[in-house]
Amino acid sequence: MTIRSWLLSLVAVLTCWFGLQLGIMRWTDAAPGAVVLFPPTDFISRLPKDIAFVNAGDNWIAVKSDAANLGRSLNAAGAWIVLPAGLPGCLPLSQPLRD
Repeated sequence: MTIRSWLLSLVAVLTCWFGLQLGIMRWTDAAPGAVVLFPPTDFISRLPKDIAFVNAGDNWIAVKSDAANLGRSLNAAGAWIVLPAGLPGCLPLSQPLRD
C-alpha cells in the first residue's frame, strides 16, 4: 500500500467513527452524558431543566441527563455536533477501576 492509500483509509475510518458517534446520540439513549462541540453562545440558557451542565471549555460543553432523548433535546436547544460521553467502552472494567 502507498502512503496515499493509508491516508485515505485513515480518513475513511475516522469519518465512519465520527458518524457512528453522532448516530449514537441522535437515535439511541445509550450515553448518560454528551459533549457539544461549538455550541451557540446562549446554549446553556436554552437547555431543558432535566439536563445538567457539567463542564465547559472554549469550544465545547459537557452535559449529563437521565432523561430520554438527550441527543435530540440538545439538537433542539441549538447544538449541531453532539458526541456521547460516559459510555463504558468495549471492555468491562475490573473491580478496582469501578470503585
